[in-house]
Amino acid sequence: MNIPFSPPFVDQEVIDEVVESLTSGWITSGPKVKALEIELAKFTSASHAVCVNSWTSGAILVMKWFGVKPGDEVIIPAYTYSATALAVLHCGAKPVMVDINDDLTINVNHLRNVINPRTKIIMPVDIAGLPCDYDAINSLVQNPDISKLFQAESEKQQLLNRILVISDAAHSFGAQYKDRQAGVLTDITIFSFHAVKNLTTAEGGGICLNLPEPFNNGAEYSLMKLYSLNGQNKDALAKSKAGSWKYDILFQGLKANMPDLCAAVGLAQIRKYDDHLLFERARVAYAYQKFFISKGWAQLPILDDENRRSCYHLYALRIHGITELQRDQMIEEISKTGISVNVHFIPMPMLTLFKELGYQIANYPNSYDQYSREISLPIYPQLSDEDILRVCNAVESAYLSVTVHDEASV
Repeated sequence: MNIPFSPPFVDQEVIDEVVESLTSGWITSGPKVKALEIELAKFTSASHAVCVNSWTSGAILVMKWFGVKPGDEVIIPAYTYSATALAVLHCGAKPVMVDINDDLTINVNHLRNVINPRTKIIMPVDIAGLPCDYDAINSLVQNPDISKLFQAESEKQQLLNRILVISDAAHSFGAQYKDRQAGVLTDITIFSFHAVKNLTTAEGGGICLNLPEPFNNGAEYSLMKLYSLNGQNKDALAKSKAGSWKYDILFQGLKANMPDLCAAVGLAQIRKYDDHLLFERARVAYAYQKFFISKGWAQLPILDDENRRSCYHLYALRIHGITELQRDQMIEEISKTGISVNVHFIPMPMLTLFKELGYQIANYPNSYDQYSREISLPIYPQLSDEDILRVCNAVESAYLSVTVHDEASV
């Protein structure tokens, strides 16, 4: 029997919630989206949450809201999925990439070295569901020597008067940093609710607002809702009411709204997220830890430390002492057993688009090192204890097969 890498969690409650939307006569943005926004804000303790149709559209929306334009720079890690950089490029700005730490989070010392007057945003990424060092990042943008470099060129930039920190929390819904939920660790947090994520809406994302004074988060929520609907002053639900057909376009917005049909999936899942979905992912993650901790060749991911608790989105195992080719051979051997594994991620400077833009992987040595030895193992609530043991044994067998074979051929 095959073990897939990351199937969505769909139970009867999810099905019932979706069917309710289908039979209600209202499937685009409406009451279920609003209900999910309320649940997201409640879960994270964020002031407000805006549901959108993807992490990418949410990031583009936030950057445009902040006034990011050609000539501006946004600092991101080199080790992340390409959407982090693509959103910056869609705004005409330049992604400035920096290397990572061994725990796969952005290296704050490297980050500090690339800040300049063109820097408008820092966007750290919580790879695999482990939060970054947010105290260090937030302190950095508040540092007088850093803040005096900031050049405000839009109304929102003038209001903040420093670099905006956006948490790319595509992986980290439910993660914690110093007992605070992802969603309130930076000025703005953007989650992904794509099909493979811990909490899914099939496709979708959520923007959590935690802006400091003098911002009014409620007012910015309302503005971003307009932004997600082409800058239109009425959504479809409001227009559908008798006599309410008139509308206006207030500014050049985006089409980024989440439909109720998608929100229904997320609503059913968020109600059982802590007690079931997150609990079961932790069960799988710690079973892997228990098996691999005794293997000298295994570099275990950090699941928790004195400040952080992962949400166990990925189990990013790395193998000591192997090459990229050997890692690929291990994946081939594991796949022969019917088990699907993955790699997260190919560093962006290795991808054609970014190489053509001038990025070179040689400038990000730790990103390459971690990538070249990384294998992401299946992790989701539906995995049985027998499945977990089968995965563990397949990884160990693949390691022994590849390394023993290579030693024998020397």
